[in-house]
Amino acid sequence: MNFSFKKIITLFYIGLFFNLTIGFSQEMPSDSQMKATLRVIGHQLLLHSNDSTSLVLPVEKENERYKIHFETDLQFDPNYLVNNIDSIIKNNKIAKSYLVEVEECETKKIVYSYQMGWHNTIELVPCRERVPPKNCYALYITILELYPTRNENLNSNNAIKERENTEASFSISTFTILGLALFILIALAYFIYFKRNKSSSKVSESIPLGRFLFDKRNMTLTYQNQIIELSSKESDLLAILQKFENETVERDVILNVVWGDEGDYIGRTLDVFISKLRKKIEADATLKIVNIRGVGYKLVVN
Repeated sequence: MNFSFKKIITLFYIGLFFNLTIGFSQEMPSDSQMKATLRVIGHQLLLHSNDSTSLVLPVEKENERYKIHFETDLQFDPNYLVNNIDSIIKNNKIAKSYLVEVEECETKKIVYSYQMGWHNTIELVPCRERVPPKNCYALYITILELYPTRNENLNSNNAIKERENTEASFSISTFTILGLALFILIALAYFIYFKRNKSSSKVSESIPLGRFLFDKRNMTLTYQNQIIELSSKESDLLAILQKFENETVERDVILNVVWGDEGDYIGRTLDVFISKLRKKIEADATLKIVNIRGVGYKLVVN
């Protein structure tokens, strides 16, 4: 997964803010801090699903569960979901252990869930390679155990308290200075990078397609660490079929989008390219390109 400088700076700034907030208070995060941190999780999931325009709806608290939901359907990768949530929760010291549940909006069924704690590791989380279909999902996070507050560990002796408070203040001040300096350096690198590359197009991320990862920009399909190269026309053709997956795309529409006004195609050119694509995706039995006789083609994704 390629991350832009913009995403790195966003994550660093958020992590710096919440680390400083928690460091100063030395108490459990407030409800508003908790919701703000969890909202970052929703934002990163949308970016990972190649959606930079849809909104993360306000985080809600239902009993002891925090609900993250979205205004549009979501395509989530369980492997990325597990790593992203664990990184944000641990970096911001939100919880020692927590429960994650992904609920389908319409049926209210839990389609994916797992629990993390001190004795759990990401490697032991099941079913991380099975990517569910794009759908309306709500993400529930239940905090099972918070990090202990610093006050629980302070000695009652006044002299020790004063010394520890002094050391904590010094550490926080040092961390603040170093953090701000690092932020300025990253921001400067970000400015220089995009100044030099302002005319270049934004690098697109691979998107799940069945058991493949489809990278239209680099014209590749990745399957079990095997990279399958596509021609320019194959990539354009697969992109329009993927955009309207499980829907019939008319022949005239395909020809106009892929070939435009080039006029370099003949009667069976489209059929030839469809045949080539079928061979390249045949490793995944959940993907099929179906000929709708007299109309066009449909990419069926089970």
